[in-house]
Amino acid sequence: MNERCGWVGVEPIYIDYHDHEWGVPERDPRALWEKLVLDGFQAGLSWITILKKRENFRSAFAGFEPEIIAGWGEAEVARLLTDTGIVRHRGKIEATIGNARAYLEIEAQEGFAAFLWDRIDGVPIQNHWPSLAEAPAETDLARQISKDLKKRGFKFCGPTITYAFMQAVGMVNDHIVTCPRHAEIAAMG
Repeated sequence: MNERCGWVGVEPIYIDYHDHEWGVPERDPRALWEKLVLDGFQAGLSWITILKKRENFRSAFAGFEPEIIAGWGEAEVARLLTDTGIVRHRGKIEATIGNARAYLEIEAQEGFAAFLWDRIDGVPIQNHWPSLAEAPAETDLARQISKDLKKRGFKFCGPTITYAFMQAVGMVNDHIVTCPRHAEIAAMG
């Protein structure tokens, strides 16, 4: 029996995300940065909360253009803290500004996509979990990437957030083996 991954549920926005985005290898550096920021905003919340607010986040954060966000200061933080369309958390907002600066440094030095994808030689890790219960919340690689991101100035990128990010951007294929997307995503690797 082919069934979607158990976390999907029945909400159309979640089904669409699972069926068209989650696990698809992403190599655009700005898109990778946006996803990492959104995963950081998820900390302590459910992903569907962030997914439903994603367009509001994009609007509030200037289309997630790090070159713009890196120049922001207290006035923009104050504005964002009043924006009911996003998660209003000072630490996460300030981290996004700092993360934009860190992203720009990595992008200029080696490329943000290369910083991430070179760790797996550009080839997604193909897992074969029979059920959601077998998939880990973090891995040694996620812990290392998290540590390296933090050394470079990133915040809200602990190992669990980093692993969720790796799953979402296709660095690792964690669709369960009974999910139709497992084979489709594997073929993209």
